[in-house]
Amino acid sequence: MDEKNILEIRGLKSYFFTENGTVPAVDGVDIDVPKGKIIGLVGESGCGKSMTVRSIMGLLKYPGRIVDGSICFDGTELCGLRENELRKICGKDISMIFQEPMTSLNPVIKVGKQVKEALLAHDRSITHEEADRRVVEMFEKVGIPEARKRFDSYPHQLSGGLRQRVMIAMAMICRPKLLIADEPTTALDVTIEAQILRLMKDLRDETDMSVLLITHNLGVVAELCDYVYVMYAGKIVEQAETYELFDHTAHPYTKGLLDSIPRIGSNKDRLHTIPGVVPNLLYLPKGCAFCNRCEYADGICHEQADELREISPGHWVRCRKPIYGGEVSR
Repeated sequence: MDEKNILEIRGLKSYFFTENGTVPAVDGVDIDVPKGKIIGLVGESGCGKSMTVRSIMGLLKYPGRIVDGSICFDGTELCGLRENELRKICGKDISMIFQEPMTSLNPVIKVGKQVKEALLAHDRSITHEEADRRVVEMFEKVGIPEARKRFDSYPHQLSGGLRQRVMIAMAMICRPKLLIADEPTTALDVTIEAQILRLMKDLRDETDMSVLLITHNLGVVAELCDYVYVMYAGKIVEQAETYELFDHTAHPYTKGLLDSIPRIGSNKDRLHTIPGVVPNLLYLPKGCAFCNRCEYADGICHEQADELREISPGHWVRCRKPIYGGEVSR
Protein backbone atom coordinates (compact mmCIF):
# COMPACT_ATOMS: atom_id res chain seq x y z
CA MET A 1 0.00 0.00 0.00
CA ASP A 2 1.25 3.48 -0.91
CA GLU A 3 2.01 5.36 2.33
CA LYS A 4 0.39 8.55 1.01
CA ASN A 5 -3.00 6.80 0.69
CA ILE A 6 -5.34 6.14 3.60
CA LEU A 7 -7.55 3.86 1.47
CA GLU A 8 -6.75 1.69 -1.55
CA ILE A 9 -9.42 -0.32 -3.35
CA ARG A 10 -8.22 -2.81 -5.96
CA GLY A 11 -10.36 -4.92 -8.28
CA LEU A 12 -13.42 -4.71 -6.01
CA LYS A 13 -16.34 -6.86 -7.15
CA SER A 14 -19.58 -6.80 -5.15
CA TYR A 15 -22.35 -8.89 -6.67
CA PHE A 16 -25.97 -9.61 -5.80
CA PHE A 17 -27.10 -13.19 -6.36
CA THR A 18 -30.81 -13.06 -7.18
CA GLU A 19 -33.37 -15.51 -8.53
CA ASN A 20 -33.11 -13.79 -11.93
CA GLY A 21 -29.31 -13.91 -12.11
CA THR A 22 -26.12 -12.31 -10.83
CA VAL A 23 -26.09 -8.49 -10.61
CA PRO A 24 -22.54 -7.01 -10.86
CA ALA A 25 -23.28 -3.88 -8.81
CA VAL A 26 -19.56 -3.13 -8.39
CA ASP A 27 -17.43 -4.73 -11.08
CA GLY A 28 -13.66 -4.38 -10.79
CA VAL A 29 -13.34 -0.93 -9.19
CA ASP A 30 -9.97 0.66 -8.26
CA ILE A 31 -9.98 3.79 -6.05
CA ASP A 32 -7.24 5.61 -4.11
CA VAL A 33 -8.02 8.07 -1.31
CA PRO A 34 -4.86 10.02 -0.33
CA LYS A 35 -4.40 11.27 3.21
CA GLY A 36 -5.93 14.71 3.79
CA LYS A 37 -7.66 14.86 0.38
CA ILE A 38 -11.31 14.99 -0.71
CA ILE A 39 -12.11 12.45 -3.41
CA GLY A 40 -15.35 12.50 -5.39
CA LEU A 41 -17.24 9.43 -6.66
CA VAL A 42 -19.80 10.60 -9.22
CA GLY A 43 -22.57 9.00 -11.22
CA GLU A 44 -26.32 8.59 -11.75
CA SER A 45 -28.53 6.70 -9.34
CA GLY A 46 -27.99 2.97 -9.80
CA CYS A 47 -24.40 3.22 -11.06
CA GLY A 48 -22.89 1.49 -8.00
CA LYS A 49 -21.62 4.41 -5.88
CA SER A 50 -23.44 3.51 -2.69
CA MET A 51 -22.71 -0.20 -3.12
CA THR A 52 -19.02 0.64 -3.30
CA VAL A 53 -19.03 2.48 0.04
CA ARG A 54 -21.29 -0.11 1.64
CA SER A 55 -18.68 -2.69 0.66
CA ILE A 56 -16.04 -0.61 2.46
CA MET A 57 -18.19 -0.37 5.60
CA GLY A 58 -19.21 -4.04 5.59
CA LEU A 59 -22.87 -3.09 5.11
CA LEU A 60 -23.72 -5.29 2.12
CA LYS A 61 -26.74 -7.40 2.99
CA TYR A 62 -27.90 -10.75 1.61
CA PRO A 63 -28.06 -11.55 -1.29
CA GLY A 64 -25.11 -9.20 -1.89
CA ARG A 65 -21.49 -9.97 -1.03
CA ILE A 66 -17.93 -9.12 -2.02
CA VAL A 67 -16.70 -11.83 -4.40
CA ASP A 68 -13.25 -10.48 -5.23
CA GLY A 69 -10.82 -7.62 -4.71
CA SER A 70 -9.04 -5.79 -1.92
CA ILE A 71 -10.01 -2.93 0.40
CA CYS A 72 -6.93 -1.78 2.28
CA PHE A 73 -7.39 0.91 4.93
CA ASP A 74 -4.30 2.39 6.59
CA GLY A 75 -2.39 -0.86 6.07
CA THR A 76 -5.24 -3.17 7.20
CA GLU A 77 -7.07 -5.41 4.74
CA LEU A 78 -10.82 -5.05 5.41
CA CYS A 79 -12.04 -7.86 3.16
CA GLY A 80 -12.30 -11.03 5.21
CA LEU A 81 -12.31 -9.34 8.62
CA ARG A 82 -14.76 -10.73 11.17
CA GLU A 83 -17.73 -8.49 11.96
CA ASN A 84 -16.44 -7.63 15.45
CA GLU A 85 -12.99 -6.74 14.04
CA LEU A 86 -14.52 -4.56 11.32
CA ARG A 87 -16.73 -2.80 13.88
CA LYS A 88 -13.61 -1.61 15.74
CA ILE A 89 -12.52 0.27 12.59
CA CYS A 90 -15.84 1.34 11.06
CA GLY A 91 -17.41 4.00 13.23
CA LYS A 92 -14.10 5.03 14.76
CA ASP A 93 -11.36 5.31 12.13
CA ILE A 94 -13.86 5.21 9.23
CA SER A 95 -17.15 7.09 9.66
CA MET A 96 -20.04 7.53 7.27
CA ILE A 97 -22.71 10.17 6.72
CA PHE A 98 -25.77 8.55 5.15
CA GLN A 99 -28.06 10.11 2.54
CA GLU A 100 -31.19 10.99 4.50
CA PRO A 101 -30.75 12.00 8.16
CA MET A 102 -34.44 11.55 9.03
CA THR A 103 -34.26 7.84 8.19
CA SER A 104 -30.76 7.41 9.63
CA LEU A 105 -31.59 8.84 13.06
CA ASN A 106 -33.78 6.92 15.51
CA PRO A 107 -36.98 9.02 15.81
CA VAL A 108 -37.67 8.05 19.45
CA ILE A 109 -34.19 8.73 20.89
CA LYS A 110 -32.83 12.21 21.59
CA VAL A 111 -30.12 13.23 19.11
CA GLY A 112 -27.56 13.94 21.81
CA LYS A 113 -27.91 10.43 23.19
CA GLN A 114 -27.51 8.92 19.71
CA VAL A 115 -24.25 10.77 19.10
CA LYS A 116 -23.10 9.92 22.63
CA GLU A 117 -23.71 6.20 21.95
CA ALA A 118 -21.32 6.34 19.00
CA LEU A 119 -18.61 7.79 21.24
CA LEU A 120 -19.17 5.34 24.11
CA ALA A 121 -19.14 2.37 21.72
CA HIS A 122 -15.55 3.11 20.68
CA ASP A 123 -14.14 4.57 23.91
CA ARG A 124 -15.05 2.48 26.96
CA SER A 125 -12.79 4.55 29.24
CA ILE A 126 -14.76 7.78 28.89
CA THR A 127 -17.31 8.76 31.55
CA HIS A 128 -20.90 9.71 30.72
CA GLU A 129 -20.28 13.27 31.89
CA GLU A 130 -17.21 13.60 29.65
CA ALA A 131 -19.13 12.08 26.75
CA ASP A 132 -21.93 14.63 27.20
CA ARG A 133 -19.40 17.46 27.18
CA ARG A 134 -17.71 16.12 24.04
CA VAL A 135 -21.02 15.82 22.21
CA VAL A 136 -22.04 19.39 23.07
CA GLU A 137 -18.62 20.64 21.94
CA MET A 138 -19.01 18.76 18.64
CA PHE A 139 -22.51 20.18 18.17
CA GLU A 140 -21.03 23.67 18.58
CA LYS A 141 -18.20 22.85 16.18
CA VAL A 142 -20.58 21.76 13.42
CA GLY A 143 -22.62 24.93 13.85
CA ILE A 144 -25.67 23.73 15.78
CA PRO A 145 -27.07 26.74 17.71
CA GLU A 146 -28.01 26.31 21.36
CA ALA A 147 -26.05 23.06 21.42
CA ARG A 148 -26.91 22.17 25.00
CA LYS A 149 -30.62 22.56 24.29
CA ARG A 150 -30.41 20.63 21.00
CA PHE A 151 -28.73 17.75 22.86
CA ASP A 152 -32.16 16.90 24.33
CA SER A 153 -34.11 17.34 21.09
CA TYR A 154 -35.74 14.55 19.07
CA PRO A 155 -35.00 14.35 15.30
CA HIS A 156 -38.47 15.59 14.31
CA GLN A 157 -37.89 18.77 16.33
CA LEU A 158 -34.94 19.76 14.11
CA SER A 159 -34.82 21.14 10.59
CA GLY A 160 -33.27 19.14 7.74
CA GLY A 161 -30.06 21.16 7.95
CA LEU A 162 -29.74 20.64 11.71
CA ARG A 163 -30.41 16.90 11.38
CA GLN A 164 -27.65 16.68 8.79
CA ARG A 165 -25.31 18.53 11.15
CA VAL A 166 -26.17 15.99 13.84
CA MET A 167 -25.19 13.22 11.41
CA ILE A 168 -21.90 14.99 10.71
CA ALA A 169 -21.32 15.37 14.45
CA MET A 170 -21.96 11.64 14.91
CA ALA A 171 -19.50 10.81 12.15
CA MET A 172 -16.86 13.19 13.51
CA ILE A 173 -17.18 12.49 17.25
CA CYS A 174 -14.49 9.77 17.21
CA ARG A 175 -12.11 11.88 15.07
CA PRO A 176 -11.99 9.47 12.08
CA LYS A 177 -9.12 9.19 9.63
CA LEU A 178 -11.59 8.71 6.74
CA LEU A 179 -15.05 10.25 6.38
CA ILE A 180 -17.40 8.74 3.79
CA ALA A 181 -20.20 11.14 2.86
CA ASP A 182 -22.97 9.48 0.81
CA GLU A 183 -24.87 12.34 -0.86
CA PRO A 184 -24.76 14.43 2.34
CA THR A 185 -26.73 17.34 0.87
CA THR A 186 -29.65 15.37 -0.61
CA ALA A 187 -33.02 17.08 0.03
CA LEU A 188 -31.38 20.21 1.49
CA ASP A 189 -31.97 23.66 0.03
CA VAL A 190 -29.03 25.35 -1.67
CA THR A 191 -28.26 27.67 1.26
CA ILE A 192 -28.02 24.80 3.75
CA GLU A 193 -26.12 22.74 1.16
CA ALA A 194 -23.45 25.46 0.90
CA GLN A 195 -23.15 25.58 4.70
CA ILE A 196 -22.76 21.79 4.98
CA LEU A 197 -20.11 21.70 2.24
CA ARG A 198 -18.17 24.55 3.84
CA LEU A 199 -18.38 22.76 7.18
CA MET A 200 -17.01 19.51 5.72
CA LYS A 201 -14.12 21.36 4.10
CA ASP A 202 -13.32 23.25 7.32
CA LEU A 203 -13.35 20.01 9.34
CA ARG A 204 -11.05 18.39 6.77
CA ASP A 205 -8.61 21.31 7.03
CA GLU A 206 -8.76 21.29 10.82
CA THR A 207 -8.33 17.55 11.42
CA ASP A 208 -6.43 16.53 8.23
CA MET A 209 -8.86 13.66 7.67
CA SER A 210 -9.58 12.22 4.23
CA VAL A 211 -13.04 12.40 2.66
CA LEU A 212 -14.70 10.14 0.09
CA LEU A 213 -17.69 12.12 -1.22
CA ILE A 214 -20.47 10.25 -3.04
CA THR A 215 -22.64 12.50 -5.20
CA HIS A 216 -24.38 13.00 -8.51
CA ASN A 217 -23.90 16.77 -8.28
CA LEU A 218 -20.90 17.95 -10.29
CA GLY A 219 -21.30 21.45 -8.89
CA VAL A 220 -20.52 20.03 -5.44
CA VAL A 221 -17.54 18.17 -6.91
CA ALA A 222 -16.14 21.34 -8.48
CA GLU A 223 -16.34 23.18 -5.16
CA LEU A 224 -15.01 20.48 -2.86
CA CYS A 225 -13.00 17.68 -4.49
CA ASP A 226 -9.32 17.29 -5.33
CA TYR A 227 -9.74 14.23 -7.56
CA VAL A 228 -12.80 12.64 -9.19
CA TYR A 229 -13.90 9.14 -10.18
CA VAL A 230 -16.87 8.87 -12.56
CA MET A 231 -18.81 5.61 -12.25
CA TYR A 232 -21.25 3.99 -14.65
CA ALA A 233 -22.89 0.54 -14.54
CA GLY A 234 -20.59 -0.72 -11.79
CA LYS A 235 -17.31 0.43 -13.38
CA ILE A 236 -15.09 3.51 -13.25
CA VAL A 237 -15.32 5.13 -16.70
CA GLU A 238 -13.17 8.23 -16.09
CA GLN A 239 -10.91 9.58 -13.37
CA ALA A 240 -8.76 12.70 -13.13
CA GLU A 241 -7.93 15.69 -10.97
CA THR A 242 -10.98 17.94 -10.70
CA TYR A 243 -9.78 20.78 -12.93
CA GLU A 244 -8.46 18.31 -15.50
CA LEU A 245 -11.79 16.49 -15.59
CA PHE A 246 -13.78 19.69 -16.09
CA ASP A 247 -11.37 21.28 -18.57
CA HIS A 248 -10.53 18.18 -20.63
CA THR A 249 -13.54 15.89 -20.35
CA ALA A 250 -12.83 12.65 -22.20
CA HIS A 251 -15.72 10.23 -21.72
CA PRO A 252 -19.08 10.95 -23.44
CA TYR A 253 -20.91 10.03 -20.22
CA THR A 254 -18.95 12.59 -18.19
CA LYS A 255 -19.62 15.15 -20.93
CA GLY A 256 -23.34 14.37 -20.67
CA LEU A 257 -23.29 14.92 -16.91
CA LEU A 258 -21.49 18.25 -17.30
CA ASP A 259 -23.81 19.41 -20.10
CA SER A 260 -26.81 18.67 -17.84
CA ILE A 261 -25.75 21.35 -15.32
CA PRO A 262 -27.97 24.49 -15.64
CA ARG A 263 -25.93 27.57 -16.54
CA ILE A 264 -26.79 31.21 -15.95
CA GLY A 265 -27.05 33.10 -19.23
CA SER A 266 -27.53 30.00 -21.37
CA ASN A 267 -29.63 30.67 -24.48
CA LYS A 268 -30.90 27.08 -24.65
CA ASP A 269 -34.65 26.59 -24.23
CA ARG A 270 -34.28 23.14 -22.64
CA LEU A 271 -31.79 21.52 -20.30
CA HIS A 272 -29.55 18.88 -21.80
CA THR A 273 -30.40 15.28 -20.88
CA ILE A 274 -28.59 12.01 -21.47
CA PRO A 275 -30.97 9.83 -23.51
CA GLY A 276 -32.12 6.51 -22.11
CA VAL A 277 -31.45 5.09 -18.64
CA VAL A 278 -28.70 3.17 -16.87
CA PRO A 279 -28.90 -0.38 -18.28
CA ASN A 280 -30.26 -3.29 -16.26
CA LEU A 281 -27.12 -4.89 -14.80
CA LEU A 282 -28.61 -8.31 -15.47
CA TYR A 283 -28.64 -7.58 -19.19
CA LEU A 284 -25.63 -5.39 -19.93
CA PRO A 285 -24.72 -4.68 -23.57
CA LYS A 286 -22.05 -6.93 -25.06
CA GLY A 287 -19.65 -4.03 -25.65
CA CYS A 288 -19.43 -0.68 -23.87
CA ALA A 289 -22.11 -0.37 -21.16
CA PHE A 290 -22.82 3.21 -22.32
CA CYS A 291 -23.07 2.42 -26.06
CA ASN A 292 -26.89 2.46 -26.24
CA ARG A 293 -26.95 6.03 -24.89
CA CYS A 294 -23.83 7.41 -26.62
CA GLU A 295 -24.13 9.66 -29.68
CA TYR A 296 -20.58 8.73 -30.75
CA ALA A 297 -20.91 4.92 -30.55
CA ASP A 298 -20.22 2.83 -33.64
CA GLY A 299 -20.45 -0.90 -34.40
CA ILE A 300 -17.26 -1.78 -32.55
CA CYS A 301 -18.51 0.01 -29.40
CA HIS A 302 -21.53 -2.34 -29.38
CA GLU A 303 -19.29 -5.40 -29.73
CA GLN A 304 -16.11 -4.68 -27.72
CA ALA A 305 -15.79 -3.33 -24.18
CA ASP A 306 -12.83 -1.03 -23.56
CA GLU A 307 -10.32 -1.09 -20.70
CA LEU A 308 -9.44 1.89 -18.49
CA ARG A 309 -6.37 3.58 -20.01
CA GLU A 310 -4.30 6.66 -19.24
CA ILE A 311 -4.63 9.41 -21.85
CA SER A 312 -2.58 12.02 -19.96
CA PRO A 313 -0.78 11.99 -16.60
CA GLY A 314 -3.33 11.08 -13.93
CA HIS A 315 -6.26 11.14 -16.40
CA TRP A 316 -7.79 7.73 -17.17
CA VAL A 317 -10.79 6.90 -19.36
CA ARG A 318 -12.68 3.75 -20.36
CA CYS A 319 -13.56 4.66 -23.96
CA ARG A 320 -12.09 3.74 -27.32
CA LYS A 321 -13.19 7.10 -28.80
CA PRO A 322 -12.45 9.68 -26.07
CA ILE A 323 -13.46 13.29 -26.59
CA TYR A 324 -10.77 15.97 -26.89
CA GLY A 325 -11.85 19.60 -26.80
CA GLY A 326 -15.38 18.67 -27.85
CA GLU A 327 -14.17 16.55 -30.77
CA VAL A 328 -14.18 12.75 -30.85
CA SER A 329 -10.85 10.98 -31.35
CA ARG A 330 -11.23 8.59 -34.26
